Amino acid sequence: MLKYLLSLYSFIFYFGLCHAQLPQNKLFPSNYFESPLDIPLFLSGTFGELRPNHFHAGFDIRTQQKEGFKVYAAAEGYISRIRISHWGYGKVVYITHPNGFTTVYAHLQRFSDRLETYIKKKQYENESFEMQVYPNANELPISRKEVIGLSGRTGGFMGPHLHFEIRDSSTQNAFNPMLFGFNLNDSIKPTIDNVIGYTKNNDSHINQLSIPTQLSLKKSTTNEIVADSIKAYGEISFGVHSFDVLDGAPNRNGIYSLEMLVNGQKIHEFNTSQFAFKDDKLINLLVDYKRLAIQNQTIQKCFVEPLNSLGMYATNINNGYLKVEDGIHYKVEIIAKDFKGNQQKVSIPIKGKKDSILVTSTPKITNYSINHTQFNKFELNGVKVSFPKYTFYNDLYLDFVVENNRATIHTPTVPVAANFTLTFDTSTYSQKEKEQLYIAYLTNKNRSSYTKTIKKDNYCYTSTRKFGNYAILFDDKIPTIKLYNFKENQWLTNHLQLKVKIGDIGSGIKSYRGEIDGAWILMEYDVTNGILTHDFTEKTYMEAKHELKIVVMDNVGNTSELVTTFYRK
Repeated sequence: MLKYLLSLYSFIFYFGLCHAQLPQNKLFPSNYFESPLDIPLFLSGTFGELRPNHFHAGFDIRTQQKEGFKVYAAAEGYISRIRISHWGYGKVVYITHPNGFTTVYAHLQRFSDRLETYIKKKQYENESFEMQVYPNANELPISRKEVIGLSGRTGGFMGPHLHFEIRDSSTQNAFNPMLFGFNLNDSIKPTIDNVIGYTKNNDSHINQLSIPTQLSLKKSTTNEIVADSIKAYGEISFGVHSFDVLDGAPNRNGIYSLEMLVNGQKIHEFNTSQFAFKDDKLINLLVDYKRLAIQNQTIQKCFVEPLNSLGMYATNINNGYLKVEDGIHYKVEIIAKDFKGNQQKVSIPIKGKKDSILVTSTPKITNYSINHTQFNKFELNGVKVSFPKYTFYNDLYLDFVVENNRATIHTPTVPVAANFTLTFDTSTYSQKEKEQLYIAYLTNKNRSSYTKTIKKDNYCYTSTRKFGNYAILFDDKIPTIKLYNFKENQWLTNHLQLKVKIGDIGSGIKSYRGEIDGAWILMEYDVTNGILTHDFTEKTYMEAKHELKIVVMDNVGNTSELVTTFYRK
């Protein structure tokens, strides 16, 4: 019977997603989940925000620029996943609930005592700080409002906050927590501060231009935003830069929905009710990727590219394009809304006028033509680049230049849908040089970052989705290891923790290992400052004298070792 009810609920749930006119309480339980924190909810990030290469999957809840707030289970259930990683979500807990949803709590400083005991046992069994486990339903049951950990900032370079998600347990699709009754104060309407006009092809124009065109905006007497009248012809559409600010927090957050109406008829609507993680990369078709790369401005398109299969469109007539005819007048309205219904509207008056086109979009033609539906491979001066089918969303001419073992693979203004392979010939290097070399990505400021490098006898390669500059670099320097909160031969009886600082100025740290008296110890690595920390409370010592051994290896295999003595009973 329970299985039948859950199946029926799932049917109603997904039917409702496709029929947004149903009442909200028919879709989502509004009083089921409680706040995961005791402090007032102020957000530094909203669901569905447009982030680099992905949609934001939940709430980023502000924690007053501090760590250590108690994090509570939003409802009863069981812990179905725990993950500890140096990057990404850092320390994160997943709780599966009886109603078919899973809540996620990320960037934790630490877990509750019960969970710490559970996960540390796994860490010591595997001799690894980074860990991912999937407890069964009977291992770690959780009650409503039970403390599961403390808020923190683990997972990389970020300020303290709690990342909170609600997912469908069966599909892992993410849903906007606002749909579940979380009440956030928001009386401020969104902002639209830039509008760009786009033509579908070179037969269309906006003010005689067949390239993206920035519109001039002004405030009307009713305080609405109005664009200067444009003359256009053919199939055109628009994109906007917008953001929302909630009460009590200064952050520029994402909007909930974006609509476009033509003469009062809605032809396009995008909303952030839910999304599937597999569609994350399609965000690069939703935004003007070239403008983002060049000007660092996110313009959200009110039209849908041919290969954009995002399920976040509630309305999509003619893929969001308006067909402007000669002599006909049109009024386009673009409306940005937040979840509370506050809205900002931009009106664009259009006069249809077939006219000569002064500027069109013409691709730069190179020797490297790519058919995106086929496998493509090019080789130049000892460097080979291979693109599987559908690495790209469209055909293009590739910029490919190789000089002094530095390869330029296009400019990062085109979205890439899948990884491609970059291979360097290393047959001219000595065996020692081959051991020390790696492929690095070079930024515009000529800074380098290691890319995972696979080495064979006479070549090395990497798999990447990033366009830009790559080069072979060499690393012959061993990592550094320094004592941080104690000195050699020091008594540490009153120390709660032992800390060591590690670093590498070449290819970067790949792994580390700590031992006391020959036995592996758990050491947490803070990537923001390079400090390894061991908690003394994990072990009882019978003898006074102890040997600490730290071994650190970088990404090309250079290894350093520190052995020192300390005293503790």
